[in-house]
Amino acid sequence: MTDVALWRRLLAELLGSAFLAAVVIGSGIAAQRLSPGETGLELLENAAATAAGLFAIILMFGPVSGGHFNPVVSFVDAALGGLRWRDAVAYLAVQVVGCIGGAVLANLMFALPTVTISTKQRATPAHFLSELIATLGLILVIFALARSGRSRAAPAAVGAYIGAAYFFTSSTSFANPAITVGRMFSNTFAGIAPSSAPSFIAAQIVGGALAIAVIKALYPGVTPADAADIIVPHHQTKAGPGPARAAHDGASRSAGRPSGPVEPH
Repeated sequence: MTDVALWRRLLAELLGSAFLAAVVIGSGIAAQRLSPGETGLELLENAAATAAGLFAIILMFGPVSGGHFNPVVSFVDAALGGLRWRDAVAYLAVQVVGCIGGAVLANLMFALPTVTISTKQRATPAHFLSELIATLGLILVIFALARSGRSRAAPAAVGAYIGAAYFFTSSTSFANPAITVGRMFSNTFAGIAPSSAPSFIAAQIVGGALAIAVIKALYPGVTPADAADIIVPHHQTKAGPGPARAAHDGASRSAGRPSGPVEPH
């Protein structure tokens, strides 16, 4: 993480979060206009655009910041040693600002008022459970890939998981406090009423906390270097591996073990 200046990582998280919100909200508006009254088709269009857009956005910005765009991802990363806590707090701030900015841009792109506060109520026990499960699953996908040395597959896996979770959760899988805040600022298909947002954010935090416990149970050997590989490996430079990976590799060689990631078993 020390190889890339913090301001560059924050800029990547800001832009990536803005693009993410614009994709989620913009595709929801487009779906409403293209398929009025066809809720299932609208959701399919919104989910497909989000999954594909998330894949592309992670590829764009991931090599700089890791491609988190999600405070839960950043704080779980910090809890497992892959990101400094102060950096995680900075990530949180720009992720929220970026998602609000992306919502504004989505409104403007479809000739809507700059800010329209959503009236869509989503706070029910079923939605809370859905957000908990959606967030837990997302974090497990990310860290399972990092621990088993398959981080390069993360952009596709994260996009696929979120696309699927649009349908297997009743909440349509926000799984992200920053995007939850951003979606309050658009009274459209993908919006959420401000009164419903605290319940969603609480469920997402609980899901992230449970994910830490499950990760430690399933992958007890996860290292800070493994954590630094999420979502996209971003701590290496052209000159060679970054400090976290170099230390990890050196310790592996001195212990007589392979330097690459070890498949859990």
